[in-house]
Parts: sequence; structure tokens; C-alpha cells
Amino acid sequence: MLLFMYIDPGTGSMLFTILIGVLSAGYYFLRNSFMKMKFKISGGNIKEQDSDRIPYAIFTDSKRYLTIFKPICDEMEKRGEKLVYLTAEKDDPLLNEKYEHVRTEFLGEGNRAYARMNMLKADIVLSTTPGLDVYQWKRSRDVKWYAHVLHAAGDVTMYRMFGIDYYDAMLLSGDFQIKQVRDLEALRGLPEKEAKLVGIPHMDALRKRLLETGDSSSKEHETTILLAPSWGPSSILNKYGKKMIDELIATGYKIIIRPHPQTFVSEKEMIEPLMKAYPESDKLKWDRNIDNFDTLNQSDILISDFSGVILDYALVFDRPVIFAETSFDNGIYDSWWLKEREWIFETLDKIGIRLTSENMKNIKELINTGLTDTRLKEERDKARAESWAYMGKSVENIADYLIEKRKELAAGEQ
Repeated sequence: MLLFMYIDPGTGSMLFTILIGVLSAGYYFLRNSFMKMKFKISGGNIKEQDSDRIPYAIFTDSKRYLTIFKPICDEMEKRGEKLVYLTAEKDDPLLNEKYEHVRTEFLGEGNRAYARMNMLKADIVLSTTPGLDVYQWKRSRDVKWYAHVLHAAGDVTMYRMFGIDYYDAMLLSGDFQIKQVRDLEALRGLPEKEAKLVGIPHMDALRKRLLETGDSSSKEHETTILLAPSWGPSSILNKYGKKMIDELIATGYKIIIRPHPQTFVSEKEMIEPLMKAYPESDKLKWDRNIDNFDTLNQSDILISDFSGVILDYALVFDRPVIFAETSFDNGIYDSWWLKEREWIFETLDKIGIRLTSENMKNIKELINTGLTDTRLKEERDKARAESWAYMGKSVENIADYLIEKRKELAAGEQ
């Protein structure tokens, strides 16, 4: 009997999307009918009130994007602009911030958050969440403009397919990203969205903290290796697992392993046995902190794969990286459509040292090379210039953009 009641996750997601569509249509139908009735009763002298319309809204599905959105909230507060920060996590630290002009609100988790966003009434929504108008998160009829800001300095095509298609604007950090946006639009017959260089708030925030805190790796300490992979079937821990950790332990260096946060959600069957097999010691640490700044700052070299943290580390902290060859499968990502190698992998070949299953036994030698090769620093400088426009000014640029765009939208309605 229970078997007939089971609904698989994919079907459940589809049914929820249909339900939200029906409820949204019903909501707008009833509201429009009510407004027409009021209009007739008043003899045509009543106008729909916009008192509940939000001028600017930020939507985030995760508190890990705090380094992106807190500086923007702070800047809008400083300028006296009314903004509402909407989060899908009830323990988001920004919910505890005390602002005068900025309001923070917990939407509810998962589908509840998307249901609320689907009926939002706002002039502009800023988000780093992909998939607008693709799955559960639908464009609200009462939102005039959706802008996407990147959470990393790499390819915009590394989102799952159609992740950015239905935004009105992309706020970017490198010219190569603009080209990727335009190429996808041409392939799919989409109208051109705005693509504007503003910089990258996340990296600006890291850089500011580094300047204020100081470079921990310059102080006397034990050589420390950070293993910080992405998640999914192509990640280091999925491809190499115990072999990778065994080789790192054999170097005698201090090891910090920082799995991607999504690993603990989607890959429990892989990560939990690994953590049990390699308990913490004075030579090995597992890092699950939301804030990765201290971990990045106290390490000397990073080993990763296609994770965005590799650019944070190389470009902000200006330290060497080793990247694992994991036969990345782009079949589910937008980059598949472009039939060209991703910028991140072209760049890794220049700024990093490639790690393979064959040379893994020489990992200590690779680490030592990375720590001493000056050529790698020169390539990091070039990559920084390509991917990090307006260093230190992204937050101001984004605030300027939001304010000017709202004025433009208002002028177009007159």
C-alpha cells in the first residue's frame, strides 16, 4: 500500500512546480478581479496602492553568500535606500543585523521560500541563485527587474543548464563572461540581457579582510596543505578519496580538508566513511566552518579541482594551487553548449600544477615546486587582470547600478 503512495523527488519537484503555477495564477486572477471591482465602485477614481512594493530586494538560498550580500546591504543602508534581504535559511547571520533602512526576513526553507518569491512585489530583485523561471523559482509578475550577481570570478557557464537564461541583467567581473552570456543567448535565440562589469563582491570582501588581518602564511608556522574540493561525481574526494588523503598524510605536512558544504548534504555516503577513517589529529583537521577565511589564510598551498575557491585562493591570497585532473563532465552545465574549453580550466593550466593519478605518488615534490616557482605568480597576475574588474569597488558599483536601474524603470513607466 505504501509503495503506491511514494513519489520520487523528480516527480515531486515537477508536481510542486505545477501546483505553484496554479496557485500563482489563481492569486493574480483574484487580485485583478478585486481591483477591477474597486475601480468600478469608485467610479474609476481609485488606483492600486503600491505601498507594499519593495524598492530593492535581495534573495539568497544560502547563508554562505554572506560575503556577497552583507556589504551590499551595508552600502544601501549607508545611502538610506530601502532594501529587503530575503533568505531561505533561518540561521542566516544577517537576520541578526540591526539596520534602519534595510529589513531582513526569513522566507521559509526550500519550496516555501520559492513560493514566497514567486509572488513577491518589488522593483528590483538581486540574487546569486541560478535557475530563475526554470524550476520552482518563477518570475513574479510584480517584479520589474531581476539581476544576477556572481559568487565567484570564473565561468558563468558553470551553472547547470539554463541557470541564467531568464535574468534581465548579469553583473559580472570579466570580459570573457560577457562573451559567454552573449554566446549562450545566440545559441538559444534569447533576447540580449544587460551584461555589466561591476567586479566581484566576494573577492573584494576577502581582500579587505586580508589587508586588515594580515597574511598568516608569512609568519613562522608548520607548512600547511589545504585540500578543498568541489562536490559531485567529478570532485577530488569522489575520484581519489582515500588514495588522495593517504598520499597527503605521507608528506608529513599539516593537512586541512575542507569539503564543499553541499557534500554534507548530497554525498553523505561518501564523506561520512572518509571522516571516520581519518579522524582529526595534530596533523589533520576537517574544516566545516561556514567562513573559510581563516583556513585559507593559514595554509600555504591549495589542492582543489574545479571549485570556485581555487580562484579565491590564487587571486586574493596570491598563493600557489595544485588542481586535480578529474575528467570533468560538463554534460549538465551551460558550458556544454559552447563546445569550447572552460576559462577556469584554461587558467588552471597556467596558474597551477596538474595533479593526476600517475603523479600523485610524487605529491610532496609537486607541493614543493608550487611553493617556489615564480612563474606561477606571474600567471596569477594575468588571471587576476582577466577576471577581477574594479578591484575593491564592486559594492559601490552594484549599489549605483541598482539605484540607476530603478530610476530608469520608473521613467519608462511615465
